[in-house]
Amino acid sequence: MTTYPYLEACYRRPTPHTPIWIMRQAGRYMPQYQAVRGEVDFLTLCKTPELATKVTLLPIDLLGVDAAILFSDILIPLEPMGISVAFEDKIGPVLSPVRNEEQIRRLRRIEADQDVPFVMEAIRMIRRELEGRVPLIGFSGAPFTLATYAVEGGTTKSFHNIKGLIYARPELADALMDLLADVVTSYLNSQIAAGAQAVQIFDTWGGILDDPEYVRFALNPTKKVIAGLNRESVPVIYYLNNGSYLAHHMDGLDVEVIGIDWRQDIQQARRTFGRSKAVQGNLDPTVLFASPEEIRRRAHGVMEKAGSEPGHIFNLGHGILPQTPMDNAIALVEAVHQYRR
Repeated sequence: MTTYPYLEACYRRPTPHTPIWIMRQAGRYMPQYQAVRGEVDFLTLCKTPELATKVTLLPIDLLGVDAAILFSDILIPLEPMGISVAFEDKIGPVLSPVRNEEQIRRLRRIEADQDVPFVMEAIRMIRRELEGRVPLIGFSGAPFTLATYAVEGGTTKSFHNIKGLIYARPELADALMDLLADVVTSYLNSQIAAGAQAVQIFDTWGGILDDPEYVRFALNPTKKVIAGLNRESVPVIYYLNNGSYLAHHMDGLDVEVIGIDWRQDIQQARRTFGRSKAVQGNLDPTVLFASPEEIRRRAHGVMEKAGSEPGHIFNLGHGILPQTPMDNAIALVEAVHQYRR
């Protein structure tokens, strides 16, 4: 049986080196990705297993990271629920918003195997192509983050529609989160059955909420997802962006790994929940615009603060930026692999 440093670190077991993968590691900063993307639109790329497989494997071949992550998008499950999804250059995702009771009650509870079969086929194809080199991570958006896109109709700076729903119609917001929790559970269980060896739940927008609202509308629906996963020997990572003030809730979350952004002190995070969970993170993505020497210094600084106890997975604190020089991403992976305390 193959032993993967990444999976060992998820379970806080000793590893020969600190494993690293990079959020959005198969993406726009890569010329090789751009060549594939130039032939098809983004959603077609996500929905074509052969192409999704090709771009998923690029960081393994070119960067040498310790895990692959499925190339897809967190909005994929929303479309079969009855929400139109499109991606426009320089704008990002554009969705048909659901904001009133009639629109929310009309949403479908999907069965992922039947409704997004291309995702599962991509996972099976990637596993075959990886041939045991590194493990494969599947993923989903958290219920609240998916709700944010669904209610706002895309990206936003004010979040006034989703917060307005929470404060004006909390019981309707509860119903939406409950439905999305069921959808995410089905989606991740199907990914696990298809061959995902770990799964990450992205709560990109959980950090916009006050503590009580976070617990009710983000944390509790995520706990429902986690409780429903068929997760034997499949570690679960929960990534909360901009949520350092919510760290006191993480110790009680039934996952193997907590992902943190660069705003949170990794030394403190390890003290807070590092004895029960692995910690993933947390270099600022903009460090990758520095020189290779500075990248190495900053990466080693993160690892020094993370400490010598098993259970640190190196990652950026958020997705790698499209303008990042690819040579600098390679320098980061090499710096992490070469580090010795």
